[in-house]
Amino acid sequence: MAKRKIVWSHRAKIRLYEILDFYIERNKSKTYSIKLNKILQKEIKVLLKYPDIGLKTTEESTRGLIIDAYIIYYQIANDKIIIHTIWDSRQDPARCSRPDASVRTGRVTGPLCNLAL
Repeated sequence: MAKRKIVWSHRAKIRLYEILDFYIERNKSKTYSIKLNKILQKEIKVLLKYPDIGLKTTEESTRGLIIDAYIIYYQIANDKIIIHTIWDSRQDPARCSRPDASVRTGRVTGPLCNLAL
């Protein structure tokens, strides 16, 4: 089997940027954002060796990797791991579960928000 690689969806790249940008603006410094990005990237690389480490979600093929206050939603394919989005678990869960939220806001909706614990 070929070596897997991490592939970021457009939505996941935007969410990562929004999270890092939030801390840059709030802290008036890039220091925390750089540190947070390193932590997230390091933990996501673990998926290459242990792709099933994330918790199953109600969506059969999607898993959630918990990193501090964030949940990385991803799918495992033959040759890649697709990162679909990053969810800050401190956000209002109602934003996650509105059926029409993704159409208007680009946010994750429905089953991706429900980890099967």
